Amino acid sequence: MKMSELAKQIKGLDFGFMSETNKAINRNLTLRNWLIGYYIVEFEQHGEDRAQYGEKLIASLSQELDSSGFSPRNLRLYRQFFLVYPQLAEVIPENLPKEIWQSPIAKLLNADNQDNVIWQSPIAKSDDPHHEVQVPARKLIANLSFTHLSLLLNIESSLQRAFYEIEAIRGTWSVSELKRQLNTMLFERSSISSRPDLLLDHLNKVSSDKSGRTVIRDFYTFEFLGLPQELAVEESDLERALLNHLQEFILELGHGFCFEARQKRIVMGDEYFFIDLVFYHRIIKCHVLIELKVDAFNHSNVGQLNTYLNYYKREVMTEGDNPPVGILLVTGKNDALVEYATMGMDPNLFVSKYKLQLPEVGELRQFLLNELNRF
Repeated sequence: MKMSELAKQIKGLDFGFMSETNKAINRNLTLRNWLIGYYIVEFEQHGEDRAQYGEKLIASLSQELDSSGFSPRNLRLYRQFFLVYPQLAEVIPENLPKEIWQSPIAKLLNADNQDNVIWQSPIAKSDDPHHEVQVPARKLIANLSFTHLSLLLNIESSLQRAFYEIEAIRGTWSVSELKRQLNTMLFERSSISSRPDLLLDHLNKVSSDKSGRTVIRDFYTFEFLGLPQELAVEESDLERALLNHLQEFILELGHGFCFEARQKRIVMGDEYFFIDLVFYHRIIKCHVLIELKVDAFNHSNVGQLNTYLNYYKREVMTEGDNPPVGILLVTGKNDALVEYATMGMDPNLFVSKYKLQLPEVGELRQFLLNELNRF
């Protein structure tokens, strides 16, 4: 046997085991979140502490659990997940370990009569004429992660939800691909298309790669496994290297920079966002947000950073802080552009105080050029 053949066989073995491991992780995460939702609804309907209903219950429970994975937002999401997908009860008995069945969960789930597990949720009582269109629970849990399903929870039409479930399974869509198709209204486009079958076949031919090492690079999965949050954000090798060196470069400049966070997670509405680098400047007393884009400059980059700045002004700034500063670094194939995003700040304050302490544009441009030349 040639060395190349041996390597090929080992890679195939590695991919097979990695894929099965990822499927098991995703399945367990989905079941766990569904059952947490069940617990919450069970308590709401039969619990003795009636005063704890609604948001008060969620807030108190989150505080009692005291874990980032059980934030009020997540608990609300799990509750909604249970109500929208009651059919997942069908796969509960065959997927839960014996250790869990021997715990108090068996009493709650009425192990002797599994039919009772399927809650009469608002979805089950829906007047939607297409409610009978339902993807089998085993298909859902075997092919879609919890994050896939969570993106579909706010779709009121069960027909529309089933459409995205089927196409995501058929095209092995990544989470980002599913989000893209939702944002571009694929269901509506298919409805008015004269040949929707051709449209969908074309989409599936260009579906994203779903290798064993990328399928679990998902925020909820990393939270479930207790891994560092910054690892949950997909980065190319170039972006990762640039951010590593940029963090060191900023700190070496001095000027009062104090490192605060890498891939800083913030929540706006019901969606997570991640800021590449966050520093606090002890001299000018403000946060400095840095976004790096391995791409040519476009206006959406500025809009994104401006959104982060507005979030920090409203949610993070405390008495004595100055308005935050945003620095946008954009790389192009033939050039490196640097833009300061300082919308909403007093320009006089920036000129007289901020400019003296922040890195010079020339320094940042040279840093980017030097780094890009390494690749």
